[in-house]
Amino acid sequence: MEDTAYRDFFTQPAQTYQRQYEALRAIFVDGRKQTEVAEELGYAYGALRQLVFHFRQFVDGQDESADSPFFEKLSPGVARPTTSPRRPSRSSLTVGN
Repeated sequence: MEDTAYRDFFTQPAQTYQRQYEALRAIFVDGRKQTEVAEELGYAYGALRQLVFHFRQFVDGQDESADSPFFEKLSPGVARPTTSPRRPSRSSLTVGN
């Protein structure tokens, strides 16, 4: 079974929240350097540092009922989109896309 497309979903995230999650996970869980992660995921180093700063603020200030900064809640009755957006090229990936 060819798993390339499935692997690419995780190693080449296209959606903003997924890219942020993968970057932070690589730093905090895998212990990778911010410069390495920034280059791999197409972030400017300063932008990734800001993401890390804001994530730390979120975690330090959250309470038990805090929503995840990565997954948005849909209102009741709102359907998820049935089509996925086209994956941007690596050179166009920046924080806040």
